[in-house]
Amino acid sequence: MSQPALLVLEDGRSFAGTSYGATGSTFGEAVFTTGMTGYQETLTDPSYHRQIVTQTAPHIGNTGINDEDDESQKIWVAGYVVRDPARVPSNWRAKRSLDDQLKGQEIVGISGIDTRALTRHLRERGAMRAGISTEILDPAELLQKVLEQPPMVGADLASEVTTFEPYVVPAEGEKRFTVVALDLGIKTMTPKRMSERGIEVHVMPANTSLDEILAVNPDGIFMSNGPGDPETTEHPTTLLKELLQRGKPYFGICFGNQVFGRALGLGTFKLKYGHRGINQPVLDRATGKVEITAQNHGFAVDAPIDSVVETPYGTAEVSHVSLNDNVVEGLKLTGHDGRVLAFSVQYHPEAAAGPHDSAYLFDRFVELMEGRN
Repeated sequence: MSQPALLVLEDGRSFAGTSYGATGSTFGEAVFTTGMTGYQETLTDPSYHRQIVTQTAPHIGNTGINDEDDESQKIWVAGYVVRDPARVPSNWRAKRSLDDQLKGQEIVGISGIDTRALTRHLRERGAMRAGISTEILDPAELLQKVLEQPPMVGADLASEVTTFEPYVVPAEGEKRFTVVALDLGIKTMTPKRMSERGIEVHVMPANTSLDEILAVNPDGIFMSNGPGDPETTEHPTTLLKELLQRGKPYFGICFGNQVFGRALGLGTFKLKYGHRGINQPVLDRATGKVEITAQNHGFAVDAPIDSVVETPYGTAEVSHVSLNDNVVEGLKLTGHDGRVLAFSVQYHPEAAAGPHDSAYLFDRFVELMEGRN
């Protein structure tokens, strides 16, 4: 028999449902993601560390869990909210049910609530602290626990999800380039996409020193997605300034885009409820092409959309914008000779669950390194 569960938001709104996954209590920032598929990739994305994720799609768990699609070694979400979980998974690759996977990794969730109402509430009021519990079923008591939790603003979380030891993902086929990828919460598919293009990827911890990076003699630098507030990333930002000063080609995604912005002297800010899902439209301003993208972020770069910014490394400009709310979705740095030196995007071109509209950005990174050799 299903156990009662309670979800409480920091503004006092509560939702009663039934337990899904592990029992107990959990706390984090309540957010929503609009993907109709790809829940396994969502759960194992380190960018969701310390977040309670609501799926806006009503039916979750239909295809179960397989052993191939994880984006990291564990589930990172703090809690999970679904409306109508699948009773029986059905897919030829499924090894176990989503409910069993959540229980096995002690992820507390809740089901049977009106996720549409919850999503509309978060859209109007913004992402906020929340708690899920099967132990505390009094809303006032659980709210008190929620209010004791730290906010996402000011949270340094990249250091909690990064790899402890460097590792190498070898190039597939002939090796063409060597890239250092700073792991701020990297997803498994990202170095694979580079490996497919003949790049040997040295994945390194977030606290790696400049000397350790230069010792690899990389042709390019990459910074990954990750959780937390970009204002806390002092070391990666300082590191990137040093690398840009040395003329190293750079490509950053998501958190790596925000670090790039800060290295260029731009600010960052917290979005009201963020962009999360696999159906986010973005305009590439150089080509006029619209890409449907996968995104997962709660912060953005504060940059002028219709003017350039002079930096110590060259001229910076906004390369991509969101067609939903005009938020900066990409940056480009051009040198005094007119050549592109570095670029970044706010979304996920590796997009294992799709869409694959922006996979070409890895080719653009290759072209950037080719131009410097």
